[in-house]
Amino acid sequence: RMGMQTGQGKTWTARRVGALRTVHKIHGYRSAEKNGEWLTLTEAAKKLGVSAHRVRRLIKEGVLPTEQVVPDAPHQIRAADLEKDEVTQFPRHRGPCRIKMESQKSLFPGI
Repeated sequence: RMGMQTGQGKTWTARRVGALRTVHKIHGYRSAEKNGEWLTLTEAAKKLGVSAHRVRRLIKEGVLPTEQVVPDAPHQIRAADLEKDEVTQFPRHRGPCRIKMESQKSLFPGI
């Protein structure tokens, strides 16, 4: 997983990660606990009513704070952060700028 190898040079699989966590009593991601305090990126997108891409943009622009265990690990998003004004007031959609030109011919003139 994430390009890392085990001590024996093998790739990490979900089964190997799960076994290691069980043996060493390591909890999974906070969002895996499903107590509502921490969310995955997908869960945050659903709660906000936007796409996952939009949530990534909020994160990239520093509007929505997240935590990651290591770089490239899944984002852990605090549910309370979704209620912040900066997040709720962030523009929902900036579509492409389309200018209708009267001289432009239609590809489908009968429609």
